[in-house]
Amino acid sequence: MSFRPAGFRPAAFRPVIFGAGAALALALSAGTVMAQNAKHATAEAPAANASTAQDTHAAGVTTSTPQPTNNGLPATAAPAAAASAKPGAEAAPVATAQAKPGDAAAGQGKAAACGACHGMDGNSSDPQYPKLAGQHESYIARQLTLFKAAKRQNPIMMGMAAPLSEQDMHDLGAYFASKTSLPGVADAALVEQGQTLFREGDATRGIPACMACHSIDGRGNPGAVYPQLTSQHAQYIEAKLKAWHDGETWGTDAHAQIMPAIAQKLDAKDMAALASYIEGLHPAEAAKPATP
Repeated sequence: MSFRPAGFRPAAFRPVIFGAGAALALALSAGTVMAQNAKHATAEAPAANASTAQDTHAAGVTTSTPQPTNNGLPATAAPAAAASAKPGAEAAPVATAQAKPGDAAAGQGKAAACGACHGMDGNSSDPQYPKLAGQHESYIARQLTLFKAAKRQNPIMMGMAAPLSEQDMHDLGAYFASKTSLPGVADAALVEQGQTLFREGDATRGIPACMACHSIDGRGNPGAVYPQLTSQHAQYIEAKLKAWHDGETWGTDAHAQIMPAIAQKLDAKDMAALASYIEGLHPAEAAKPATP
């Protein structure tokens, strides 16, 4: 807020001789105007100063006086004033604490309902349901979040995810991540094509190697939230590739656009070969010592 000096100054000044009475009258008039301006200034200043003092005292720090904003209020007081100026305005949402790393022990109890489809240890017996054993906590939590937000469509999973908190999702992820995925078997007739696509891709068609994201052993990349594929059911993998090929997406962010863009370049034989190769992909078991 700007202030003008009290008193006045004629636009064109010429020397004038005043008598004693005229000089006294002018002095009284100027004094009255100055007093009124000073009273007006001190009446407005306390509101801004009090707000600044209250903010700095509450924070327990000593700060310099904030510069006034365009509306004459200190920067620290402006947001509060703006909110109070709108009757019925909603308060700013309070930030909630992020979920802690998942607790596998807590997740075991919460996973009881998952066992019907995915198996109690995450190794589903029905190939239409994915194996969760050994899957990364971060990936499981992300997928449950997408189901809860209806960004990934599946009637069963959307209902299962609806009551879960973020912490529940991480606990479930930690539990299944602690399990080991049972190895599957690949179709020998499809291994060569599937292995070539998985390890090398097809540059002529713009298909990248699967191992670039999912690693050469299919273990994925938890930091980038790329899932483990090792030993996954071929039927499940093939069904997901076909769904992406036909335009299905699991979200709207850039991460969710990766697989649909790749799957659209695959034909039916590519999908079958990749799915079979992935089911048979698993670490070689260490040779057991011969029994004497």
